Amino acid sequence: MTRPSAADLDPDDLGFDHVPETDQSFENALAKARDGVRLTVDDAVELLTTGTDADGIGRERKELVLEAADRRRAETVGDGVTFVANLNNNVTTACNTGCLFCNFKDTAHQFEARHEGEHGGFTKTPAESREAVEAGLDRGIYEVTSVSGLHPAFALDDEHHEMLAGFDEPAREVNYKPPERYVVDPGTYVEQMEAMSVGGVHLHSMTPEEAYHARRGTDWSYEEVYAELREAGLDSAPGTAAEILVDEVRDVICPGKIDTAGWLEAMEGAVDAGLDVTSTMMYGHVENEMHRAIHLERLRDLQDRTGGITEFVPLSFVHERTPLFEHGVVSGGASDDEDELLIAVARLFLDNVENVQTSWVKYGDGKALKTLSCGANDFMGTILSEEITKRAGGQFGEFRSFDDYVEMVTSIGRTPVERSTDYRTTREIDPDEGGPFGPTLGPRADGTPLLTPEEREERAAGDSSAVADD
Repeated sequence: MTRPSAADLDPDDLGFDHVPETDQSFENALAKARDGVRLTVDDAVELLTTGTDADGIGRERKELVLEAADRRRAETVGDGVTFVANLNNNVTTACNTGCLFCNFKDTAHQFEARHEGEHGGFTKTPAESREAVEAGLDRGIYEVTSVSGLHPAFALDDEHHEMLAGFDEPAREVNYKPPERYVVDPGTYVEQMEAMSVGGVHLHSMTPEEAYHARRGTDWSYEEVYAELREAGLDSAPGTAAEILVDEVRDVICPGKIDTAGWLEAMEGAVDAGLDVTSTMMYGHVENEMHRAIHLERLRDLQDRTGGITEFVPLSFVHERTPLFEHGVVSGGASDDEDELLIAVARLFLDNVENVQTSWVKYGDGKALKTLSCGANDFMGTILSEEITKRAGGQFGEFRSFDDYVEMVTSIGRTPVERSTDYRTTREIDPDEGGPFGPTLGPRADGTPLLTPEEREERAAGDSSAVADD
């Protein structure tokens, strides 16, 4: 099947069946939200649009939605703002999926040994992944997040390699080429999990799309795949690759990806295998408010069935270097009003998911702080390195220190709280104790501010000199 390119799309004629029209009123939807009544999709549409009875977002109505969400946040999780000491370790940018919203990937054939020419991508061996995680552990992180492209040489394990190689035309039938075709062998998913699961770190990896790649060409269930990955060291699975969980939108922006039912099946399989999962929505491209509301309903239904979702992560579309923008399908991303309302309505609609995250990577510091008064309570993590948003045109950096977090959170009168990945372990940070601040929950974390071993030695030597001088 030939997949459409961004150049083939007419932004004025996407032909969506789902449109943001309801028989509900904004006032009734807001009253239900304030009273804690479970919202419907139509309620969510009214709150996201501040009423379908008028064009545009109404300022006063928007503030009423934000206030209701902020009260719900305080009632549900209190005034703490949580964050985690983590490292991003993406294994490869090689990918043939062809998502039109993405600039992270590099076409996989560029990584082949016979390819002539340069590219800006990378593939890490398991040994290189282990080295990156070990270095992060030495600095005090305790979570490693790994999300990667769908490298054709990636397989779940050696058995999977043999099964994929047995197809008559593996490249065409199951998107598989043997590792020896490439300059760098990424290893298997099991080998990468084993490499990154060291020193007591929490390994957060394997999106539904990656899990599909790890079972392609087989009759294995998602539960079986995730169970083997858990045995190799996987601790939880990110609910990314969700984009918008409505197939008429997916058919436009990511026609090569698994469909909505496949995404939900994979997440259920991960929970059945004993893993926590997160949930996301990537919004602000071609979808409308009805699509966003349906997406939220599908996440809430998933949580009703599984109880495994620890957080909801809204991902505002960063458009600048993506095919959708370059070919004029979209002219930009979500507005500030849309970002604030999406977080607020998520807090009000997802009555079975405690934690709602905001993102300094997507929004920048000032706007992210504002959204902490719109229903969000989690402020991401230290990251240390970030590639996906940066490659799409993101401009807000790749690292936040604990000192940054304490300063930002206290500036809005809230309490900074260090947390574990699963939110089950937390530590309030008292800013009056004075800095510098650092993580304490990790296996090698000692409260110093994410220093390298060399920086720690220098600081220790400096402290000794200061004591001697006194």
